[in-house]
Amino acid sequence: MSENGKTIGQGAKLLVDVGPAAVFMISYNIANRVLDEGAIYWSTGLFMAATALAVAYAYFSQKRFPPMLIVTFFIVTLFGAMTIYLQDPIFIFIKPTIINLLFAFTILFSFAFGYNVWKALFSSVFEMPERIWTILAIRWALFFIFLAAVNEVLWRHITDSVVVDSARMFDWLNLTEAFWVNFRLLGTYPIFAVFIALNIPITLKYARAPGEGEGGDEAADDTRADDTGKAEESDAAPAGDPR
Repeated sequence: MSENGKTIGQGAKLLVDVGPAAVFMISYNIANRVLDEGAIYWSTGLFMAATALAVAYAYFSQKRFPPMLIVTFFIVTLFGAMTIYLQDPIFIFIKPTIINLLFAFTILFSFAFGYNVWKALFSSVFEMPERIWTILAIRWALFFIFLAAVNEVLWRHITDSVVVDSARMFDWLNLTEAFWVNFRLLGTYPIFAVFIALNIPITLKYARAPGEGEGGDEAADDTRADDTGKAEESDAAPAGDPR
């Protein structure tokens, strides 16, 4: 694939990943300026539509349905529909919590059956020793739990919506609905970027192109022990976004 093709492909993936969240934030901020109330319902409806378009685009461009995007689509559709039908924004507030906990539960629960779902999702992109796949899977599960906890703290302290006082955790924390909406894009994605950057060294050290060599943990470690110079140089190689 040409460099232009790779750039276009990465741009399309970024649009699919970030596009719906950007639509949600932008539409909310516009509606919040022109409407007296109900901005969250308009932005939720557009968020649902943008997520559906992202799924359709991903299918036509990749000829498959990305599993994590499909899960997100169903939860966004379900909780978004309840938000609009019941005129209760609590459902869209807790949507990120549900998605992140579902991802974390799926990763950790798969280990009970001797299966690494994270490896299953991304082993077609690169190969790594089993031990490294396990480390990355656990890290991502804990990260998803962290994101769920952050969302719980944020939405429970929204003071200009329907959140009741009994849901609050800290008396000193007061947030607006607009802050929560904007944090979905301006806060969460930078946190994602930092977390991905922290995992780049281990990925670069052990990742290989599919079929490049044996996937055994010991074999990979012995190879790198015999040629530490190459292992150190590999830290400068490009790595894929595991998300």
